[in-house]
Amino acid sequence: MTVDTTHAEQQILLVTNFEDLVGTPFSGVINAIGWTRELAGDFAEIVHKIEATENITTVDEEELLALTLSEAGQLARATILHDLQLLEAQGAAPVLNVIHYYDQDESDPFFPTDVYSWHVDRAPIPTATFLCTYYGASSDVLPNSKGTQKILIPAIRQELRKRYDGPEEGFDAFLREHFFDLHYAAAAGAQPVNLGLGNLWRLAVDHPDSPVPPSLHRAPRENAGEPRLLLIC
Repeated sequence: MTVDTTHAEQQILLVTNFEDLVGTPFSGVINAIGWTRELAGDFAEIVHKIEATENITTVDEEELLALTLSEAGQLARATILHDLQLLEAQGAAPVLNVIHYYDQDESDPFFPTDVYSWHVDRAPIPTATFLCTYYGASSDVLPNSKGTQKILIPAIRQELRKRYDGPEEGFDAFLREHFFDLHYAAAAGAQPVNLGLGNLWRLAVDHPDSPVPPSLHRAPRENAGEPRLLLIC
């Protein structure tokens, strides 16, 4: 699916094959690489055939293979299985989820730390986040210049200090411990870039050896009656 990179500020690189997706290093300002594809098959059929009893249901390969599907559904399944195999061969651990909705941080409306908020991923070792939405609403990324770390906004920082009961030198550790430092506020009028359906993405993560800033992204609000089918690792 075509991706509109008008507002990407050169942070997104689009490629045409898996080898370039995994083999192109993040560098300069590039912190999101997408393999754009027009996929054949009926991914909706897979979603509707899976018994999803939870808000997020993980589907393993055995369950996927057990589904009785039309020819179009079989095409979709073959694509998903191939994507899983490609990522597993790279040492990744991809999972396939049917998502009706994510849990929201309703306990803290002032500073929600759920995935609907603009955020970055963090890891202790060099890695990246891979994701592909096959069906349903797809994720967004935001140019780093259009996002401000929430803990640097004076009013928010002041409120968080009220919650902290400890020595001043421990405040930053408190922010990290509760993941406040991973979340960002979008600038007024900022234009996100939608990642589209069927495209496989590699997003930069906050880790000690990263040569680029981590990618700011968020999960979309799900469309009514339309669960997402998402591969992620």
